[in-house]
Amino acid sequence: MTFIQLITGMVTGAALLLPAQIQNDIPQYDHVIVIVEENHAYHQLIGSPNAPYINSLAKGGVLFTDSHGIGHPSQPNYLVLFSGSTQGVTGDECLEGKTPFKTPNLGAALIDKKLTFKGYAQTMPKAGFLDCSYLSSSVTIGRLYARKHIPWANWLGTGVNTIPPSASVPMTDFPKDFTKLPTVAFVVPDMDHDMHNIGFQGDAAAIRRGDIWLKENIAEYAEWAKKHNSLLIVTTDEDDYSSKNGNKITTIFYGARLLPGQYKGLINHYNLLHTLESMYGLPFTDNVVAPPIAGIWGK
Repeated sequence: MTFIQLITGMVTGAALLLPAQIQNDIPQYDHVIVIVEENHAYHQLIGSPNAPYINSLAKGGVLFTDSHGIGHPSQPNYLVLFSGSTQGVTGDECLEGKTPFKTPNLGAALIDKKLTFKGYAQTMPKAGFLDCSYLSSSVTIGRLYARKHIPWANWLGTGVNTIPPSASVPMTDFPKDFTKLPTVAFVVPDMDHDMHNIGFQGDAAAIRRGDIWLKENIAEYAEWAKKHNSLLIVTTDEDDYSSKNGNKITTIFYGARLLPGQYKGLINHYNLLHTLESMYGLPFTDNVVAPPIAGIWGK
């Protein structure tokens, strides 16, 4: 599968849209949470006994059976999902000292439209944190925050297209009252709970830790979302570098106003970003021909 094939993929039945067009039949949710897991292919999660909660979301929601990352390694995928561009970044290097970027992005576009955005990161020590990493010494496993997985951090600052530091907060700030959530939130577990750190007890244990964390921290919101015009999106940045599946990853939508089932149309991180932008009538942040997702929406 080529890069061009990836960025032009669409869901079955979706009309090909020009990059500047907005798709108006997508529901406008009161709240959307986007959660990004790490480094696992579709076949490693879907049907896996190590990921029972993720599979329950897939069964009760919309499962995309042909979803793909846009490349390797991790960081460019996060940047595309948040801004529609890799920003010229090709690796996982820390971007501290090279930012804030002043380029269009989802968070700034929401704020410009008088909507709200926040990024929640597990093990981030304080709001607006910009260091490359943080290792908590107070826990046995050593829960690691990594800025390379926190795309919104690269736009924190002042000026055009930036995001206020107060919009980047630890996961401990995640509200118990879900009506206080922002319009769109990104939630990123730390590297011991996003399935990244397979060295600790092996790959199966990494998947189980990620699945348990997701259930413990998000399940209540997921069920609330179904009754309160809200949406949960769970996706993965990239696969495990397997050459035979074309960077095929897991992407699941769960919540209100969906037509649950399995959808085989080809999608990627550009399609997902353009769906969120269309949802709120935002200008597209890029000129990549990757239409918003269609055919999954109910009333």
